Amino acid sequence: MAGEIVEGGALQGRAVEETLDELSGYDLRIIQPRHGYRFSVDPLLLADFAGVRTGERCVDLGTGCGVIALLLARLGENASVAAIEFQQVMAQIAARNVMMNGLSDRVEVVEEDVVSVKSRFLVDSFDLVVSNPPYRRPGTGKVSPRAGRDDSRHESTAALSDFLAAAKYLVKPSGRICLIYHTSRLAELMAQAAHQKLAPLRLRMVHGNSRMEARMFMIELAKGRSGELRVEPPLMVRGEDGGYSEEKLRIYRKVEKA
Repeated sequence: MAGEIVEGGALQGRAVEETLDELSGYDLRIIQPRHGYRFSVDPLLLADFAGVRTGERCVDLGTGCGVIALLLARLGENASVAAIEFQQVMAQIAARNVMMNGLSDRVEVVEEDVVSVKSRFLVDSFDLVVSNPPYRRPGTGKVSPRAGRDDSRHESTAALSDFLAAAKYLVKPSGRICLIYHTSRLAELMAQAAHQKLAPLRLRMVHGNSRMEARMFMIELAKGRSGELRVEPPLMVRGEDGGYSEEKLRIYRKVEKA
């Protein structure tokens, strides 16, 4: 996916060096900081897991460079997406990505904090809410020397409970909330979901291979309705031979054609 290096905007008074990367299977080009936070496979897994439907109104909480919002727009025929991002520089990059990919009619970047979504949207406005929230608590983990990276990895103005509260406010009772998150916080997420009366409907663990512990999980939540939790087969990134698994190749074939 690595692409050409370009000069971009400014971050804390410094010029931002950017890369232009291609997701050819989706016919997308993505600008992102070369040394700041860069998306990994997680947004691709989440977009696949969420299964956006034709004509749905979607919202991505903490969109970063806008990659999940753009993927949803490509995957869902006539779907529209609100991409919410509180970091000004990242919101500007996301807006450029939307324009560059010709999706300004279906993807809107909103520079706003997750804790303030009630000021910008009406309750029950969306069919699908997706998010790849920061998973590290303040003061934990290594501090990155790369400007902007810690805001995307560490909770800052919004904690997990804030992301869930925003998702509950925004989603319709008939809609879906889909997140990808770190396994170390699965119990906390389940407790927070129960506290906010969000019902877990689907859970899927993501493993490096069949011998490794899960590092991430994907979950679908719903409000205003109940249902039994369905634990789906685990997603293995690599197979027994050490190469990429068939499922990851299936997702990546969407991304990079041979």
